Amino acid sequence: IGVGLVGFGLFFILFGMLLYFDSVLLAFGNILFLSGLVFIIGFRRTFTFFFQRPKLKGTSFFLGGVVIVLMRWPLLGMLLEAYGFINLFR
Repeated sequence: IGVGLVGFGLFFILFGMLLYFDSVLLAFGNILFLSGLVFIIGFRRTFTFFFQRPKLKGTSFFLGGVVIVLMRWPLLGMLLEAYGFINLFR
């Protein structure tokens, strides 16, 4: 179930970017991606991964970008998410 949710999340994110940053598709993709991640590695591991002390800057930018996309500012939200994603996996 988790791999399917992550796959659909990535598909919706890609499709939302192809359709000139459609905010509904990007928001749906973000929600599916994060819920799929929770299904794959579990809630506790996901929480400990995102909220480690050295990764708080990347987490705040990534989750802030998700919130900005949900508030219908897709371009700014995706830029914040990309910066946070790079900081998380550096």
